[in-house]
Amino acid sequence: MRISQKIEQSSKQGKVWWSFEYFPPRTAQGLQNLLDRIERMRALGPEFIDITWNAGGRTSDLTSEMVKTCQGLIGIETCMHLTCTNMPKEKVDIALEEAKASGCRNILALRGDPPMGQDNWEAVEGGFVHGIDLVRHIRKNYGDYFDIAVAGFPQHMTLPKAERDQEIQWLKEKIDAGVNFIFTQMFYDVDMFISWVKAIRAAGIKVPIVPGINPIQTWNGFQKATRLSQTTIPRSYLDVLEPVKNDDEKVRELGTKLVADMCRKILDSDLGVKGLHFYTMNLEKGTKMLLEELNLVPRIETIKPLPWRQCLTPTRRQETIRPIFWANRTKSYISRTENWDEYPNGRFGDSRSPAYGELDGYGVSIHQTKDSALELWGHPTTLSDITTLFANFCSGTLAALPWSDQVPSNETGVIANQLARMNKLGFLTINSQPAVNGARSDDKMFGWGPANGYVYQKAYLEFFVSPDLLKLLLKHIERDSNITYYVINKRGDLQTNTHSEGPNAVTWGVFPGKEIIQPTIVEALSFMAWKDEAFELGSQWAKLYDHNSPSQKLIEEIMDSYSLVNVVHNDFHSSDKIFEPFWKAGAEWEASQNGVNGNGHGHVNGHVLVNGA
Repeated sequence: MRISQKIEQSSKQGKVWWSFEYFPPRTAQGLQNLLDRIERMRALGPEFIDITWNAGGRTSDLTSEMVKTCQGLIGIETCMHLTCTNMPKEKVDIALEEAKASGCRNILALRGDPPMGQDNWEAVEGGFVHGIDLVRHIRKNYGDYFDIAVAGFPQHMTLPKAERDQEIQWLKEKIDAGVNFIFTQMFYDVDMFISWVKAIRAAGIKVPIVPGINPIQTWNGFQKATRLSQTTIPRSYLDVLEPVKNDDEKVRELGTKLVADMCRKILDSDLGVKGLHFYTMNLEKGTKMLLEELNLVPRIETIKPLPWRQCLTPTRRQETIRPIFWANRTKSYISRTENWDEYPNGRFGDSRSPAYGELDGYGVSIHQTKDSALELWGHPTTLSDITTLFANFCSGTLAALPWSDQVPSNETGVIANQLARMNKLGFLTINSQPAVNGARSDDKMFGWGPANGYVYQKAYLEFFVSPDLLKLLLKHIERDSNITYYVINKRGDLQTNTHSEGPNAVTWGVFPGKEIIQPTIVEALSFMAWKDEAFELGSQWAKLYDHNSPSQKLIEEIMDSYSLVNVVHNDFHSSDKIFEPFWKAGAEWEASQNGVNGNGHGHVNGHVLVNGA
């Protein structure tokens, strides 16, 4: 979506919005850490982010790659900076085409700073001389596909009147060439900003103005940033911060209050400015503190428009349905379906298609290194060791499993005790959701989607289970007509009690003025495709251990002999009914078998395991 549309929507709703800026880091590890931080900071509720373009284009490829990742995997609307520095037209067009392919609809067009080591700015051969030339080029070649932003400088109010008026006139010429909105340079003098806004409005500039807000992180950082940008520092700021300049925590605390007061004055003014753009400097704490000080709470609709993370590339932007099986492996699902000619609409695809169920080349793998995996999971040698790992994950005392790179979601906590008990009984759970009967769409635990709606879920469980325990379970499941299931083994033999060939919606929402949205489904073909990945992850876990070691043999035998099962309880009014067959089957199993006893003995496929032997 174009940023101007987001601004217009927010204005109509009378809400304050905010956005974040990041810059490409210099190292590969720094990049991964930043992407993790962007994903984490998404929960703070920015309407969009923007990614800078290095002076001289040195990290231009990295900027394009970050835009692609943020649009496609993190699912957040992104604005890409684009400068004229060291950029002939051919490179500009490559950057714009890559942005378009990633679904990016927003460009901040800048002349840019001189390349590092040069004092004066010079255009390259075949490049652009002024920022307005870049604006005209984008409009001429891409029509209205992109929103175009330019930079505005409140600091120009300190210039002599003739120079100030000339700068405003040049800004107006850019606007008239097709600019949609303005990002301002950082500032701390709120009166200067207000005067500048009034001056450019008087000159006929009517597009939205987005003030650039720079949180104060440390004294040295504050001094360096204002010196480089030649930003005026009000005396009142120095009076507060200088006495504590050697105490970074105090500088951040007091600086946050100063900047928050400035933001309040902007939002409370009659300028019509209701958005704030935070220059994060790739840091999290300062921006988070400032949002908290301003009491700007993210809206569920902004951070969670659907129960799962949306992908904003052109081919997937309208995606509204996904299978539940990849709930803990979103990146894998996107990767395995990104090159399809037709979007699968929740079904994984036609089993006759050469793309169906394809694993090669998609990087299906455990995301831990060998050392970190062994530290997490140790060296299990009995079935009891395995069930304890799974139970600990569900209880929140284990950070990851091969089937989930992240701790369980908040909603899993509602059924954490039941899941832990299931695992102790021998049902190795890898995915689940509790039943929800009409939670408000702004509910902090279950909410998603537009305001004033209600969301629903059917209880869902997915797990590995041994043949003997499965036989007992199915006997009890068949007695409850509200339960449907799919069972599949490593060979691909499928068993089910459902007579419908269509998908079963397990999550849906009802919202004002909209059709019912059913974003998460259970469906046979998708489950068959997921099966390959689920068993492969178990096999990779086994390969972490020495060849023919007790741990490797144990995990391999589980993967070879167990079935993967998903169960849906279709009465969403009941939160506990789905577990009853498991308690009954588990009790029968314990009564008829030694099962898991205090000596660490266990059964896999009918064979007794003692210390893995």
